[in-house]
Amino acid sequence: MVVKVLVVDDSGFFRRRVSEILSADPNIQVVGTATNGKEAIDQALALKPDVITMDYEMPMMDGITAVRHIMQRCPTPVLMFSSLTHEGARVTLDALDAGAVDFLPKNFEDISRNPEKVKQLLCEKILSISRSNRRANTYTAPAPVAAPTPAPSSVSSYASTAPVRPAPAPLPTRAPASAGPSSPAPKRKAYKLVAIGTSTGGPVALQRVLTQLPANFPAPIVLIQHMPAAFTKAFAERLDKLCRINVKEAEDGDILRPGLALLAPGGKQMMIDGRGAVKILPGDERLNYKPCVDITFGSAAKSYGDKVLAVVLTGMGADGREGARLLKQGGSAIWAQDEASCVIYGMPMAIVKADLADAIYSLDDIGKHLVEACI
Repeated sequence: MVVKVLVVDDSGFFRRRVSEILSADPNIQVVGTATNGKEAIDQALALKPDVITMDYEMPMMDGITAVRHIMQRCPTPVLMFSSLTHEGARVTLDALDAGAVDFLPKNFEDISRNPEKVKQLLCEKILSISRSNRRANTYTAPAPVAAPTPAPSSVSSYASTAPVRPAPAPLPTRAPASAGPSSPAPKRKAYKLVAIGTSTGGPVALQRVLTQLPANFPAPIVLIQHMPAAFTKAFAERLDKLCRINVKEAEDGDILRPGLALLAPGGKQMMIDGRGAVKILPGDERLNYKPCVDITFGSAAKSYGDKVLAVVLTGMGADGREGARLLKQGGSAIWAQDEASCVIYGMPMAIVKADLADAIYSLDDIGKHLVEACI
């Protein structure tokens, strides 16, 4: 089945190059283009594409605002293009919060210098996110002010205009998805480490999980998110502002401690030794992922034996499976996110198919189960 794509960018050069790259793939059809966010909404409603590529800085209406409207009116997987800067990272994370599925750095030099590599990466991303759960498992629009509130008063609804608060912010409510089988609540254990690995869909998934944890969460946490080097510092800062626990980008020599989550820096590898110290190593060009979940999980298995609780969240591919296998052999526990709540059911599926999962939970249940298991 051919994947229909809408290309949105105010740069005529970029629209043409992206359209040419995608059109060269027999499995992809560019059905339209748009030059700003308002046109993007109109074209999305008229053309009903399978995937939308979206720039974030455009006249009339920016990409983030367009993504919010599209998710409310005609939920469609969106691939954002972003710059490799701190500001680009911040805007990209906002776009993912608004409902975008994934992102790619927008680098004109790479398009000119290495078109084959760019073509392969872009087409792979488009084909992968076209199969995502974004349509069936997307964010619902905020309810009108006058509408009755069906949930208890203690549960807040999300509004895109709400100011940023230092306390954990409620996230958008997900539309109902077909529920799969769920594991029973976990048994309590004195874990020395919680390790969470994720990829596509991970920034929002991690936010949903970590904002449920109390400030006195008793176990150290390490986070491995596939993300460029320029993005991880901004992502850690964002999580730190939203969560009651502390979150920071990991540095070589950091010491694990309760109530602190260390995010593996992009472009590098993170390992843990038996003294609870973090080692940050250069990214190995032989490895597809920098950071790599398998590397961190494997070092945790060697250092902590059966005292690790590892969680694999949404993401493409199978990174984390071999590291989880080592953890499982040492007696540690492995959890996987369920298919219905994943944006991309790749990494968790690899865990489940390898018969490594001790429990399978919906994304919205993982945070509370972490509290139950560790406190």
